[in-house]
Amino acid sequence: MASDNKAMVVIGAGAGIGGHAAARFAAGGYHAVLCRRSDEAGLQRLVGQIRDEGGSASGYLLNAAEDGAIEDVLAEVERDIGPVEVVLYNLGAQIGDRSLFDTTHKTFELGWRLATFGLFRVAKALAPGMVDRGSGTILVTSATAAMRGNAGQHSHAAAMGGRRLLCQTLNAELAPKGVHVAHVVVDGAVNSPDTLGKMVGGKWQEFLDAKGEDGIIHPADLAEVYWTLAHQPKNCWTHEMDVRPHSDRPWFNGAGLTL
Repeated sequence: MASDNKAMVVIGAGAGIGGHAAARFAAGGYHAVLCRRSDEAGLQRLVGQIRDEGGSASGYLLNAAEDGAIEDVLAEVERDIGPVEVVLYNLGAQIGDRSLFDTTHKTFELGWRLATFGLFRVAKALAPGMVDRGSGTILVTSATAAMRGNAGQHSHAAAMGGRRLLCQTLNAELAPKGVHVAHVVVDGAVNSPDTLGKMVGGKWQEFLDAKGEDGIIHPADLAEVYWTLAHQPKNCWTHEMDVRPHSDRPWFNGAGLTL
């Protein structure tokens, strides 16, 4: 039997954006549910940090590409914890810089499954309850690839572009019914050890030094943006926004991220 807790679910809860967003919502009174594909120890560490700060949280290992996995976790959360008032779909779909000839059918499809199909499944599972309640927020982390396709990004750009347009269709259908859909284009490097840190590897500290304190997106600050989006009044909803450090050129001026 579900309690009176209001739940906030993060799908893609690493130590960067997802973990910080979960912590921010837990600090605001939500029960934070953190979902990630692997690393049970890392997941429990994030959950423990939230609890140590006085928040309420739990964690699930979740392979979003697996049939039924998303649906099962969300159903369990709503049954045992409470209604999902906010969900953050923060799952990445980056499979690396690969030429067309090096991109297999399976690899291309995996990007779509993670970036687009997974979000569709989340909305399919949660939207009925949100519509019945007349409230709810679907936050979606996106990337520059949703706006501009570059060489070597066939799977990623197609998948993220699909994610963006899916958000538009969800917004068109659900916003009049009280469900807020917000697509956030993260157009810049994020200080995240789980993702960008692994891509940069041994050059991570050098990369951070070159960017400077305010030249890289801090996940805790982005979490505040997500909190604000989820609590906007209905007469001033933001559907799409892009964020970047003040020193970066925006995607529409042709600048690309160089590692």
